[in-house]
Amino acid sequence: MRLEGKVAIVTGAASGIGRGMAQRFAAEGAKVVIADLEQARPETAAAELAAATRGQLLGVVTDVTNEESVENAVARTIREYGGVDILCSNAGNQIIGGVHELAFSDWKKIMAVHLDGAFLTTRACLRNMYCAGRGGCIIYTGSVHSKLASLLKAPYVTAKHGILGLCRAVAKEGAPYGVRAHVICPGFVRTQLVEKQIPEQAKILNISEQDVVEKVMLKDTLDKQFTSTDEIAETAVFLAEKKTLALTGQSILLTHGWFME
Repeated sequence: MRLEGKVAIVTGAASGIGRGMAQRFAAEGAKVVIADLEQARPETAAAELAAATRGQLLGVVTDVTNEESVENAVARTIREYGGVDILCSNAGNQIIGGVHELAFSDWKKIMAVHLDGAFLTTRACLRNMYCAGRGGCIIYTGSVHSKLASLLKAPYVTAKHGILGLCRAVAKEGAPYGVRAHVICPGFVRTQLVEKQIPEQAKILNISEQDVVEKVMLKDTLDKQFTSTDEIAETAVFLAEKKTLALTGQSILLTHGWFME
């Protein structure tokens, strides 16, 4: 197994992209901590994935925007599993609306989850990785919107661009300690978050939900397909298992040809 003996924390892992990564990591032999916000959901997801993979998973209620909550989650991981080898900073949220009508409170909600959460979890895990002296890997869930912009998503686009900057800084600082940092940048993934956006965009743009999917979300893909959680999870395993710094600081696009560089 490709990640046997490793310990991974995945934020926002009770559902969607994070759950897919947690499941694949467990199947590859890692001990996995599911860090998610809502009460009972992390424990339930951990139990379900443990039964499906026969792996070791621990659910920990974690608010990535709260310093104490993050520190407690990482401390518990260290107590239970002995350290942290992999962090997948994946927790995210989305609010749809034009810049001219966005509430400042909504802007701050997006920044808190994506950027504050990435910083707090990264900082807590780096401290252990540096002290342990066994290297490590930090994987951020970015987006095609880390590279370009779309209508009605200014806070999300801004936050995902910021993730690239954090990753590159961590890559430079972590290199002497054998710590790598990467950003996975998928296109649209048909998670609950995206399902919620379809009717919201249809209403704002005054088009059908089918047109949102075909003419907005998948318009520029080469095969008219959503990026899958399996594709993201496989990429995360590939990055996590490598010990070379060759890819550190890099972003990996999984957009079905929507954006290329």
